[in-house]
Amino acid sequence: MRPGVRIGVDVGKVRVGVARSDAAGILATPYATLKAGRGDLDSVAKLVRETEALEVIVGLPLNMDGTEGPSAKAARKWARRLFRRIEPVTVRMLDERLSSVQAHRQLHEAGRKEIAHRAVVDQVAAVIILENALEYERTSGQAPGQPVGPSAEG
Repeated sequence: MRPGVRIGVDVGKVRVGVARSDAAGILATPYATLKAGRGDLDSVAKLVRETEALEVIVGLPLNMDGTEGPSAKAARKWARRLFRRIEPVTVRMLDERLSSVQAHRQLHEAGRKEIAHRAVVDQVAAVIILENALEYERTSGQAPGQPVGPSAEG
């Protein structure tokens, strides 16, 4: 397991959920819910700098059949824009097909009212994305997801 803080991001049209790991890459915790758009990239880039993050894991919301729809294309574009701000820190895309569904389920099971989910569901989804990335690296010994690079289109 590579040492270093990882940042997990769930990109949505309205909100961006952010989570972070500890430096050992063991524990993922909620960090913030940002309003999507103006300032969201700056806020994540600032967190990357402050924590000296090893990498950022951005959720890739694929369709159930594995194809990319508009949400996945938007997440890729967001990730490429972030990469340009934080280079040379690595940005990786990780399949997150059911993270929001899983986040709602966890909040419901924890007794949170559905109306209260909105404020934290994106953070919980970011935690799930980050936990999946950490688990993949622990079990495989390889970095998770697909790296975003300067040659990526967009």
